[in-house]
Amino acid sequence: MTGHVPPPLRPPDPGEARTSLPLAPTGEPPQLRADAARNRTRLLDAASRLLTECGATNLTMESVAAAAGVGKGTVFRRFGDRAGLLLALLDHREEQLQAAFLSGPPPLGPGAPAAERLHAFGPAVLRHERDQHPLILASRTDPLRNYAVPARHLRLSHITMLLRRTNVAGDPELLAHTLLGSIDTALVHHLTEERGIPLERLEEGWHHLVTRLGAARCARPGADRAIGPYRV
Repeated sequence: MTGHVPPPLRPPDPGEARTSLPLAPTGEPPQLRADAARNRTRLLDAASRLLTECGATNLTMESVAAAAGVGKGTVFRRFGDRAGLLLALLDHREEQLQAAFLSGPPPLGPGAPAAERLHAFGPAVLRHERDQHPLILASRTDPLRNYAVPARHLRLSHITMLLRRTNVAGDPELLAHTLLGSIDTALVHHLTEERGIPLERLEEGWHHLVTRLGAARCARPGADRAIGPYRV
């Protein structure tokens, strides 16, 4: 099942407020009725337990239904398919990451120069997804679906906005796709697990790439520090 391809990104308004980009989880509507929200939480709790016990490969709609004590049809109506269930499990962490780069403290959040925020973004995503590679990879049953989910579109919009504000040469939207591709989960998993490349080397690669695009890193005391679960 695939989603529709998002429309082209609009140039940001110079006076754009910090909260103008809404939180966009991977697939779930932003608000649910109270009973629907409770049922969704119940199903996701069951899925999380099964994920811990048997891993993402063996997580099925049938096993989640049995663990939650509901019919299989309930799970399908709530999440659509197995990929939708796996994406829903990623929502909560994704919302935390979004809150960090949209409204959290600098340099990842507002209040720092655009170039500095851009440098902080890549390492934050790398560390955010570090322990979720199996789940993320298992959710990618359709090669095009990853490009249509709201969470990726928000990341793309954010990077494009920062590139525009740093006045880099070239097409900011296409450059944003390139930057996101350099920290794609499948590539990072291959490099860290199959090639044995440490995450720190990938972070330095992000900084080098961003600098080559024309967004130089600002050297300032305390710039390399922890913000929540992310080091920037």
